[in-house]
Amino acid sequence: MTLRKKLVALVVLVVLLVCAILAIASTLSIRSNLYGQLDQELRDASNRAVSRPVLDAILSNQESAGDLGPSGQTSNGSSGGIADPGQSNSGSDSIAPGGRIPAGQAAGTISVFYVQGYTVDAGYVNAAGDYTALNAEQLMALEDSVLFNQIAQIKVPGIGNVRAIAATNKHGDPVITGLSTQSADQTITRYVTFEASIILIAVAVAAGIGLLVVHRSLKPLDAVSEVAQRVSELPLDEGEVATIYGVPHELTNEATEVGKVGASLNRMLGHIHQALDARHKSETQVRQFVADASHELRTPLASIRGYSELVRRSPEDVPPGATNALARIESEAVRMSGLVEDLLLLAHLDSGREVATEEVDMSMLCIMTLSDAHAAGPDHTWKLEIPEEPCVIIGDEARLQQVLVNLLANARVHTPAGTAVTLSLHQNQDSSLIVRVHDNGPGIPENLRESLFQRFSRGDTSRNRNGGSTGLGLAIAHAIVTAHGGTITTRSVPGDTTMEVVLPYRPVPATTPVPAPPSAQ
Repeated sequence: MTLRKKLVALVVLVVLLVCAILAIASTLSIRSNLYGQLDQELRDASNRAVSRPVLDAILSNQESAGDLGPSGQTSNGSSGGIADPGQSNSGSDSIAPGGRIPAGQAAGTISVFYVQGYTVDAGYVNAAGDYTALNAEQLMALEDSVLFNQIAQIKVPGIGNVRAIAATNKHGDPVITGLSTQSADQTITRYVTFEASIILIAVAVAAGIGLLVVHRSLKPLDAVSEVAQRVSELPLDEGEVATIYGVPHELTNEATEVGKVGASLNRMLGHIHQALDARHKSETQVRQFVADASHELRTPLASIRGYSELVRRSPEDVPPGATNALARIESEAVRMSGLVEDLLLLAHLDSGREVATEEVDMSMLCIMTLSDAHAAGPDHTWKLEIPEEPCVIIGDEARLQQVLVNLLANARVHTPAGTAVTLSLHQNQDSSLIVRVHDNGPGIPENLRESLFQRFSRGDTSRNRNGGSTGLGLAIAHAIVTAHGGTITTRSVPGDTTMEVVLPYRPVPATTPVPAPPSAQ
């Protein structure tokens, strides 16, 4: 998760937690108050039921009518009260209340009266105000769970949750009184529903406000991220570095944490720009020195070569030792002239000089360079793979030829006799031309692969060199390919080494046939 999402989620979680705690606490408080009031009403109703004066009349009437028999059961089928739960006789399933409504009892009140251990009246006042008889199952549920002088929560079939208590009247007979909790439960349910709605609204509002506040607070951090992204995309490894734009000044207030980050980033970018600018100036001076030195060395080297050749060809007798020394001087002057030309070419490429723009037939160029390589290394096996149609690109023919010459020379010099070297040319579908130089030699040591295209990078003794190497060949090839807008890469394992050059190209109609490649001998 991003920091923005984490902060918003934290705000929402805190709001949700606080609201949940308040909701639970308030619900419990309201429930306690409602049930406290209900319990007080229950005690008052129990007191009224215990002092009910009509019981004496009921008892006398039932005794005179013979309703209370010696078996201990009422004529309506109930038996011995709380101590002896009701048993049914004559198939009756309810206790007939006889139409008597307990005086002063509210709707939802349950009343069960016993006389000498017999149930004489059992009913409840429904919502319509009618006094309804309790059936045997309801009466048994009350008798099984009610407690004397203690309020109990009882589930009564057909009525629901009931708060009930048992007490004794002045005759010592038990009286059960109960009150339905339906009204209190409905009030609590409505309150919980209302609280849940309020919590959802509060969470939604907190999320919206949190998003707005976090977005405004992290806006400087977004600017810092954008600046860092732009800097990471700049080519800082070489060449002149463009102006590096930092975080806007108004977002670098060091009184805030994010502002401190922005101000620190700006200072760091300033130091980096100064260092890169100093590096570029130093590189420019070095390139200029190399170019000037190479240019100035051309003349004395040409003079050395000319005079040594002149003395060597002089008709006058020259001692054999002097002739050999002159030959050595001339050969070293030639080698040094090649090094100077290479350094001068690199200096020109580094300075950003544009290469020539002309049509170059790469098919013909591959044929010519492979022929020269075959002549220079007859002990290798040379192969050429080119398409039938000519492949034409826009570039500098002399420089591209130098790339091919250097790659083939590298494969020839650093591989043993008998190695097969293949020069191939392919047209890619993405408007590019691919030139590959492949050999089955011993491969490039792993420790040299990263620095292969750096200047003065040379292979170790494991890649046998038949002659002196300046270590500039692949560096020059890399610089020329880059100047043409292409890339050069290498893949190497023992027995399979490939140098791959990718150049942009445009096809042109073939006007002349492509000469056949030389025999691979």
